[in-house]
Amino acid sequence: MAFVTRFAPSPTGQLHLGHAYSALLAFDMARAADGRFLLRIEDTDTARSHEVFETQIYDDLAWLGLTWETPVLRQSQNTAAYDAAIDTLAAKDLLYPCSCTRADIRRAASAPQEGAPLLGPDGLIYPGTCRHRPWSARTDNDAVRLDMGKALDLIPELPQYTETGVHPAIELTRAHFEDGIGDIVLARRDTSTAAYHLSVVVDDAAQGITHVIRGEDLATATPIHVLLQTLLGLPTPIYHHHKLIRDEAGKRLAKRDDARAIAAYRAEGATPRDIRQLVGL
Repeated sequence: MAFVTRFAPSPTGQLHLGHAYSALLAFDMARAADGRFLLRIEDTDTARSHEVFETQIYDDLAWLGLTWETPVLRQSQNTAAYDAAIDTLAAKDLLYPCSCTRADIRRAASAPQEGAPLLGPDGLIYPGTCRHRPWSARTDNDAVRLDMGKALDLIPELPQYTETGVHPAIELTRAHFEDGIGDIVLARRDTSTAAYHLSVVVDDAAQGITHVIRGEDLATATPIHVLLQTLLGLPTPIYHHHKLIRDEAGKRLAKRDDARAIAAYRAEGATPRDIRQLVGL
């Protein structure tokens, strides 16, 4: 089996030590397997994505010693593929439009008759307020949601997946999907831009990714991706969720933590070998 993996940052800020660890680990694993390492720019968040950050991504990764194939896949240039996936799922009667805001969802989930709000990979689990709306009623101001119950009814056997990292594979059951995940958003309100779960699945298939290497904070999203792969007839990669790089207080790093940005270490005279040592590689 060929080994093809990727590093897929968003150009919404500077890369930090956590990104360095993920990119270096994926690159090293690909090289050890005589495989391929790809780069993908996840820039569907047009309000926060900036060209200067994308340029810095290339500069930082090259400075670390990474090489990748070109051209680089940019999500903003791949919207037709996401639209096609939406059309496929809509044709199976698995989607519905949703006009609820986050405040609406919080109020509905906190209603006394609903009990304590339940959290899933995307936050509060959607209570199904708009599930009755037909797909034909969709407007530009609606988000697109997957009807989880209908999706599971369509699958004769629940999919499973292989995990090789620090997070054990989650046993996929109907209860896990319906009660622990719910009707996920596949396209955002107002912009109709594909949401992360849909775009990452479509992109991984388009790039022929066989091994997804990413932080353990995304492990709970993997069942969603495996389900979408099954519904769309796409292959399921092997997943490897690695440890997170954290600060002294144990909090995982964020892009706003400029003090741990790769560019800051470069400016202070650090070497790529220093970065490898800092992240435990």
